[in-house]
Amino acid sequence: MSSPATTHPAPLLEVAQISKQFPGIKALSQVSLSLNHGEVLAVIGENGAGKSTLMKILAGVQPPDSGKLLIEGAEVSISDVEAALENGIALIHQELNLCENLDIAANIFLGREPASWNVINQQQTYLESQKLLKQVGLNLPPQTLVGDLTVGQQQMVEIAKALSINARILIMDEPTSSLSLHESEALFAVIRELKARGVSVIYISHRLGEVNDLADRVVVLRDGENAGDLDRASISHERMVQLMVGRNVSQFFPHTPHEPGQVVLEVKQLRTPAYPSHFINFSIRQNEIVGISGLVGAGRTELLQVLFGIDSPLSGSISVAGQEVQINSPRDAIRAGLALVPEDRKLQGLVLEMAVRENMSLASLTRDRKSLGRINFNQERNISEEMIAVMKIKTPSDSQIVQFLSGGNQQKVVLGKWLAMNPRVLLLDEPTRGVDIGAKEEIYTLMNQLASQGMAVLFVSSDLEEIRGISDRVLVMHEGQMTGELSRDEFSEEAIMQLATGQTLSHSQT
Repeated sequence: MSSPATTHPAPLLEVAQISKQFPGIKALSQVSLSLNHGEVLAVIGENGAGKSTLMKILAGVQPPDSGKLLIEGAEVSISDVEAALENGIALIHQELNLCENLDIAANIFLGREPASWNVINQQQTYLESQKLLKQVGLNLPPQTLVGDLTVGQQQMVEIAKALSINARILIMDEPTSSLSLHESEALFAVIRELKARGVSVIYISHRLGEVNDLADRVVVLRDGENAGDLDRASISHERMVQLMVGRNVSQFFPHTPHEPGQVVLEVKQLRTPAYPSHFINFSIRQNEIVGISGLVGAGRTELLQVLFGIDSPLSGSISVAGQEVQINSPRDAIRAGLALVPEDRKLQGLVLEMAVRENMSLASLTRDRKSLGRINFNQERNISEEMIAVMKIKTPSDSQIVQFLSGGNQQKVVLGKWLAMNPRVLLLDEPTRGVDIGAKEEIYTLMNQLASQGMAVLFVSSDLEEIRGISDRVLVMHEGQMTGELSRDEFSEEAIMQLATGQTLSHSQT
């Protein structure tokens, strides 16, 4: 029996010689690809390769400078998002695009609400939303306020929103970047069901294992150009990496053993607002990288937010370098020598409309200010130039508006902003979320260098391979409490997952 992809004479979508340039950046140069009916096509490449730009062109978010788009052999003009939707193309953005003050149903059908006599049929909206939520495995009432959802749950709402228009072409840009294992598996089941119904999916991900499992074909972009294609039989981790970065990257966790120094951060009997009935105890030493693992909802992000003063602890103590400190605001945390790189860099880590230089100096403005509170522009320039070099940020200049950088380079700007403060403790929440394999390697190398120089690094990650590869120790959380601690010789996925589900370890598992 032939697949849906072989029963049509022309590809569903053809991209022919598309080019796009932004101020100082050539994002795409003569890029071409095709997408068949009922096919999962993965588009991969490092940050800055042009993937997101190409997808925004297909979805009508941005116009191309040159080139053509064809649907079933006929040239089309996709001038805006409405035109894309009319052609059956829906884009699930990498960064969430929801109204947090509206409920789930209102977000799914925003602008397309079922109505009679110009009155929204609320009951039908909720019924249709419930069906879509079931498809993506999100067991929540459609009346739930989106602002009350986790990042992972909000991502599933984005997917349900795209499914609601019955798209023929569904573009998924890093859809699992903030999803739990269970949520990811539910998404994969949805993708396979869509494929069986003849819907085509363009799948963008830095998680090459997902690409290997899902993709019928792979198109690789590098520096805004086509770098190669792989058919199903040719897809492998090694081949994808080689085309993406132009070299072999067989092992990119550059872990080196660290000799722990003095305790620099100690938490005793800490209670967070998210889990007020549970107490948290742990310590971090100089020259140490400690990973925090756990399932979505375990309270990892909430812990970092308390440590950085975003939320106030209900009780307990936090000590830095042997001195108990009161941290009730980020200003208190910064003064104590803590820095936080948040999970959502665009919402919490950057001012997108400002330049790289201005973003890089935000944390140090007070420290470096001149008399009468004036900005020290010379020091601001020195910081940005130094951190662009240290972080290997790809930008035409430090005056580039940060929203025009790739996701990986934006993350490096957030990191550089805090490293300019020389913190004692660096808190990282999903530091490589939405970051390509080459930039991941650079971030891991930086984390090792910082630990070797005496900094304490505490990071949250949902990637078990990352946790095992870069950590000196692992703390595991379940429902707001620490369920275990593993030294490097005790690391295993089985041990981590056992603790992450609230169970204790037997001797044989450690």
